[in-house]
Amino acid sequence: MEPENQTAVSNFLLLGLSEEKGLQPLLCGLFLAMYLVCVTGNLLIILAVSSDSRLHTPMYFFLSNLSFVDICFTSTTVPNMLVNIQAQNKAITYEGCFTQMYFFMIFSGLDSLLLTVMAYDRLVAICHPLRYMVIMNPRFCGLLLLLSWLICLTYSLLQSLMALRVSFCKETEIPHFFCELAQILKLACSDTFANDLLLYCVTGLLGIIPLSGILYSYSRIVTSIMRISSPGGKCKAFSTCGSHLSVVSLFYGTGLGVYLTSGTAHASREGSVASVMYTVVAPMLNPFIYSLRNKELKGALRRLFQYRSLFSVR
Repeated sequence: MEPENQTAVSNFLLLGLSEEKGLQPLLCGLFLAMYLVCVTGNLLIILAVSSDSRLHTPMYFFLSNLSFVDICFTSTTVPNMLVNIQAQNKAITYEGCFTQMYFFMIFSGLDSLLLTVMAYDRLVAICHPLRYMVIMNPRFCGLLLLLSWLICLTYSLLQSLMALRVSFCKETEIPHFFCELAQILKLACSDTFANDLLLYCVTGLLGIIPLSGILYSYSRIVTSIMRISSPGGKCKAFSTCGSHLSVVSLFYGTGLGVYLTSGTAHASREGSVASVMYTVVAPMLNPFIYSLRNKELKGALRRLFQYRSLFSVR
């Protein structure tokens, strides 16, 4: 079949999670609630860290950046989905689809890299506590953050430019609630071997390699913790890592599960439903996971609310 000129494709159709009209109000209310909780919770983390000088440490520096990325991550997909449900319109323009895809890749990659950097931060804090502030100095932390941004901006731009060269057929229905590169490439009429190869390479770069780094870091951390003689010291060390491990398990467990089964379930609605876990649910739960198990953060949030209440009274 000969490919058609891609300029003939003016929009794509996002089929969403369900085509049943009776479920649309429920989906709209559910995703609106999750989005508001996600934005509010992560914004509170950012405000707490920035307003409390006691939290101006590498650990909370990366946590506040993760919260910012999570807000942007969900904002690339959920608002457009809510607008489509309310307007009862599944169409998204060609330009809008590629823009959404570009920013989705940036922030999903940043989530992965920041979780890896945070695992390294915990490794240094537990395995080299006396040298922690020397190794994780502000300059080095800033460089790690800058490097993460540069990697994600570069690979997202490269993949988007390569996808722009692909020609599409008349069939432009995407069985998803947002524009995802893997789904868009399935609609192509032209050869996508180079695109698919780059996609799998990037998935390995920002999925398998960071996860391997996290697993290595925690294997070293567990070994160091087991050498601690006092039970109280072991519990304290485990508590500082428990929140991060929970977030890592939620993000990678659902995210990699979707991408590793992209040839089967991901082609159906099951894949889009599973994607909700790492695109919406994980960013929404992150603030609760970190705040509920962190006394310093809970104290900062308490002081933040007390300050705001005193300010409102005055």
